Amino acid sequence: MKILFTGGGSGGHFYPIIAIAQEVRNYATKEKLVQPELYFMSDAPYNERVLFENDIKFIKVSAGKLRRDLTPLNIVKNFFDLFKTFFGTVQAFFKVFGLYPDIVVGKGGYASFPALLAARIFRIPVLIHESDSHPGKVNLFAGKFAVRIALSYPEAAKFFPADKVAVTGNPLRQEILTPTKSGAYEYLRLDKSLPVIFVVGGSQGASKINEIIVDILPKIIEKYQIIHQVGKNNFADLSNRANFVLKGNPFADHYKIFDYLDAAAMRMTAGVASLVITRAGSALFEIANWGLPAIIIPIPEEISHDQRTNAFTYARSGGAAVIEERNLTASVLLFEIDKIMSDEKMREDMIKGAKSFARPDAAAVIAGEILKIALSHD
Repeated sequence: MKILFTGGGSGGHFYPIIAIAQEVRNYATKEKLVQPELYFMSDAPYNERVLFENDIKFIKVSAGKLRRDLTPLNIVKNFFDLFKTFFGTVQAFFKVFGLYPDIVVGKGGYASFPALLAARIFRIPVLIHESDSHPGKVNLFAGKFAVRIALSYPEAAKFFPADKVAVTGNPLRQEILTPTKSGAYEYLRLDKSLPVIFVVGGSQGASKINEIIVDILPKIIEKYQIIHQVGKNNFADLSNRANFVLKGNPFADHYKIFDYLDAAAMRMTAGVASLVITRAGSALFEIANWGLPAIIIPIPEEISHDQRTNAFTYARSGGAAVIEERNLTASVLLFEIDKIMSDEKMREDMIKGAKSFARPDAAAVIAGEILKIALSHD
């Protein structure tokens, strides 16, 4: 049995694929099935080590983005990326035919289009998963011929045929499901007497959050410790800026900046954090599973059509406060942080709200459906 996963462009597409792949293997073992061959088709492997650890073979095809923010530069990039997509579709046609998987699993994103189109041409069954409350263009396209459609948000159901849809939540990797405090204070070099705020600033479009966090560091680290994940591309610049802002500050050690947190460090951070500040991507489902209060700052709607809806959908659970980027200032963010951190009853209610939104079995449910379809494919 061969299963081809496709998606890419961000961790929000890549890591749910890994979570599903892990559960596919667990399901095969439990049901005493021969372990399937797993493949990942995209324009880049995203994390080669994780693919290797999960025995997933990478297949490269070209793919181009379609940017919604139509600046002159982006218009030029969109033009040239059309050729990338065309070339990638031709590549995918031959590579999918040579592999001929029993099912193609699409996670959305520009990099999934070539494989999904090839699957359509060869009549290979397709299952897609949509992480956002408003589907992206590729999943809207694939939803017309997919045999099953898994959703993170019920609000997305109206965009797809009702008889194909199931609301499953967002798949989470096994290794980050359970937070832990064991060894966290030592590993992350934290003071047990001070509360911890986790800032997820490493995703695409998080520069505004990163900049404001660095600007307010002198005030915020007097009362809190900050774990700030900024992404590899942002690490050098933000480290230099933070060092400048905190030069001579007696509380400078309360700020911990990381380019990337591996699964063990992420579990530890989740185990000690009292509050998370994040965008409104797939990280919301990790936060919900961990039962952590959150401040969500969605990417503006003119840039990302789904994050604002995601944020307010999640906030209705009671697990988070939302600050729209147009209202985001240093004083507004500091006020919201202090309001939540100083009110124990509010935090308890937010923890309950977050947990009510969580769906820790999402990956297992989707994996079961994938194998059911693959085994029935002639």
